[in-house]
Amino acid sequence: MREGQSETQLLDMEVDGTRVEAPGDPSRPAWDSKLQYVLAQVGFSVGLGNVWRFPYLCHQNGGGAFMLLYVVLLAVVGVPLFFLELAAGQCIRQGSIGVWKHISPKLAGIGYSSCVVCFFVALYYNVIIAWSLFYLGNSFQYPLPWEQCPELSPNRTVKECTSSSPTTYFWFRKALDITDSIEETGEFNPIMTGCLLAAWVIVCLAMIKGIKSSARVMYFSSVFPYAVLLCFLIRGLLLDGAAEGITYMFYPKLSIWGEVQVWRQAATQVFFALGLGFGSVIAYSSYNPPHNNCHRDALMVSVINFLTSVLASLVVFAVLGFRAKNIAMDCVVRNVDILAAMSAEGSSHHHWMPWFDMTDPQVSVPGGVQRVVQSLWQSGGGNITDCNLEEEMSKGVEGTGLAFIAFTEAMALFPASPFWSALFFLMLLNLGLSTMFGTMQGILTPLMDNFRLLGRHKTLLTVFSCVLGFLIGLLFTQRCGNYFVTMFDDYSATLPLIIVVVFEAFSVSWLYGADRFLDDIEVMLQWRPPVLYKYLWQYVCLLSMIGLLAASLLRMFFKRPTYTAWNHTTGEEMMLEYPGWALAVLTFLILLASLPVPVGYVHSLLKTRLGRAEDRELQTEGEGYSKCSVTEPRPAQGLDQLDEDSRRSGPSFLPVGVEHYRLLPQQEDGEDEEDTGV
Repeated sequence: MREGQSETQLLDMEVDGTRVEAPGDPSRPAWDSKLQYVLAQVGFSVGLGNVWRFPYLCHQNGGGAFMLLYVVLLAVVGVPLFFLELAAGQCIRQGSIGVWKHISPKLAGIGYSSCVVCFFVALYYNVIIAWSLFYLGNSFQYPLPWEQCPELSPNRTVKECTSSSPTTYFWFRKALDITDSIEETGEFNPIMTGCLLAAWVIVCLAMIKGIKSSARVMYFSSVFPYAVLLCFLIRGLLLDGAAEGITYMFYPKLSIWGEVQVWRQAATQVFFALGLGFGSVIAYSSYNPPHNNCHRDALMVSVINFLTSVLASLVVFAVLGFRAKNIAMDCVVRNVDILAAMSAEGSSHHHWMPWFDMTDPQVSVPGGVQRVVQSLWQSGGGNITDCNLEEEMSKGVEGTGLAFIAFTEAMALFPASPFWSALFFLMLLNLGLSTMFGTMQGILTPLMDNFRLLGRHKTLLTVFSCVLGFLIGLLFTQRCGNYFVTMFDDYSATLPLIIVVVFEAFSVSWLYGADRFLDDIEVMLQWRPPVLYKYLWQYVCLLSMIGLLAASLLRMFFKRPTYTAWNHTTGEEMMLEYPGWALAVLTFLILLASLPVPVGYVHSLLKTRLGRAEDRELQTEGEGYSKCSVTEPRPAQGLDQLDEDSRRSGPSFLPVGVEHYRLLPQQEDGEDEEDTGV
């Protein structure tokens, strides 16, 4: 091979005038159609975070300004890294372990880290699917069970419910039966345990035949959420308060661009929205034909992902605007009653009364009543409540608080509320399942590609993984299980995945070489991507991910990790610090997911040194025998020569068998056969 020639150019060679393709795995499954593949990638990347995380970040961090920042980071960091993973998987046709092992055996730990993180995410993600199943089952009754507080006796309701709200009470007490802190474990929740078992059975049945079975489910699970979102958008825009909700979300506050925290949150959202580092993107693309246009796929999936986030944000804040205005109007009505009573009693505040017409039932929140209320509230007069619409908009609009409290409360006010509730939780179920399929593929594909025994028993491996996931997942069905879900969600994936992507970008752009990688892509696509990608990979993406890693570490060290707990006595949420043992568990999770990277490097280094020692021992033994010829024989070409070749020409993106990751040296015509030492 000529020096500087990319080895992937050997994908199509001519030997004695006959066209020969590089070796591959002819038994490897493949997508039935391009549509099937696109739906799988979109289904994995578009998940629950698009519905309950992105809208919250927009609202909290400057609305339209945050969205513009998100688009910039998506273009210069997200799309290039997404394209890198797609191209690597399609070129090598291996899972995450095989891809990075192919570049260099020292990088095999990157793939193992991806598998560990995927397993952590699968554990708690299926619990969220179990919650969706529980709420879906409770949606088929009228009235909905979370519309009103339960009555202990006539005219006497549960104090915990009256102190909060019916939806909040149903979530914390009926669904989770939660304890007051993570230190109070409590017994298992039998209903949630059954829902978790059902969730794992669904995943197992969908994954049992690999992509052949899961891809068929994708036709429904990836498309159905869009139909539901469109229905909710049309219904939401017709609600009173929808305009206020959307205005609060998109109103730009450009001053937030100067805050480091906002950049960190935007970069993290880009990172998780595209599913970078999980290995699922690589696994899905490895089933593509060699000449598939993965560059177009990267752009298309990224744009669909962003537009889905915008669509979900419109739906969420249209409905939350309706909810907030209803709450604020109820507050105003209560204040009007108080003011009327004060006026009837001859209160000293009666001179405020002519500012508004109390008989008008359509009093708007920003009008005269609110001015009266604010003046009286600030002066401390009477039992007056400040009816703040924006404050109501910001309550419970993130994560489970959005899906299982705020949104359910709004849907309870809809006509035909059970129908909308069932539709919403069926959408959450499908969003969760499509992401779950990709996450499981990120575990199973690398293991089956890298270990022949597991590859021969795909069904058994799938069933065993699901059973193991269910057994460990019982941790989350305890009464304190929600606190462990929060711990896993906040800490088990973020840092390890950032470390994985840093090594991915570094290994491709610097160790293998960005120019050589672009050469390989040119052979695949039959056209060369813009040279801009080279500089984005080498500098912008790599430095951005290192900065995100540093910001995440600093935040973790200087701000003690906390979680939101439920106080059943006061009926309110409160922030608590994790106890010492929980911090130890948290640290263990991060280390367990990150350690495969250095361990893989050290293991490969030791293996190489042992191989060199064996070569020297063989050479020493050979010197004790008499030579049959005056001509000195050439020494065996072992790992020393392979390492020298690797340093000179670099690793290969040529898709070869699972167990061989380097090209053997080509013999010249007439040259004596020599032992390769492999």
